[in-house]
Amino acid sequence: MIPSLPRSNVAKWAYRAYVTLFFVYLGLPLAVVSVFAFNDSLFPSLPWEGFTLAWFFGDESPFIGVFHERAILRSIGTSAFVAAWVSALSVFVGTCNAFLFVRHDFRGKALLYMMMLLPLIIPGVILGISILVFTSSVANTLEDATGLWFDGLRPGLILVILGQFSFITTFATLVISARLQKFDPSLEEAALNLGATRAGAIRQITLPFLLPAIIASAVVSMLMSFENFNTTLMLVGSDSPLTITMFDKLKQGSTPVLNAVSLLLMLASAVLGLLSLLFQKKRE
Repeated sequence: MIPSLPRSNVAKWAYRAYVTLFFVYLGLPLAVVSVFAFNDSLFPSLPWEGFTLAWFFGDESPFIGVFHERAILRSIGTSAFVAAWVSALSVFVGTCNAFLFVRHDFRGKALLYMMMLLPLIIPGVILGISILVFTSSVANTLEDATGLWFDGLRPGLILVILGQFSFITTFATLVISARLQKFDPSLEEAALNLGATRAGAIRQITLPFLLPAIIASAVVSMLMSFENFNTTLMLVGSDSPLTITMFDKLKQGSTPVLNAVSLLLMLASAVLGLLSLLFQKKRE
């Protein structure tokens, strides 16, 4: 709407300058991080010492690259494991939530919907602490009653998965619900008239229609899981995901290997986002 409004030349140039500065503000830090991943220096800062790939493939100290840094590789595997579980749970529950809130009317629906949105406004640290306190209290009570050790309720990967799932599933619900609202229910009714069961109509008609949103929500869930720090920090055990490992290494002193990891994450995020976009366009 803004470009269609009558404006003076000054207003047009001011608008273009604002848009340009906005995208420079967003992209410049990422560009700086990417450039210093190739700096032949022990510190990610000026002056520029020359181009190198050692922070990716180096195997001799002090130039130990990402692909030879065991702690980082192990943490990437841990993050991938957590992200896969969080994505699967979020998409499944988000799909069920979408059908619940879009297809059904019941008493307390508005209250339940507001409760589903609450994790979006609760700070991640508070959410992590709340989950940790609750599960620890339950574990202590069960241990006193049974004498058994409930490891799944202690800090570790199970709590990390549950903590991230508790708010990421909200995003999945919103994405899938937006797609489901565009669905024409008469298509299901036609399938039912042709002899299909309710479950069969949903499986063969509705779910294929929702597939672009399901794929998009799965990608978003994985990316959000990979980058989550606040909630994960409160719930992590001995197996650290990537964000926690990078934070621990940053406390010891920043090196361009962290820039290299960040660049790889940016590339992976861009590829996943592009594939999701291409899939949605293909389905449309």
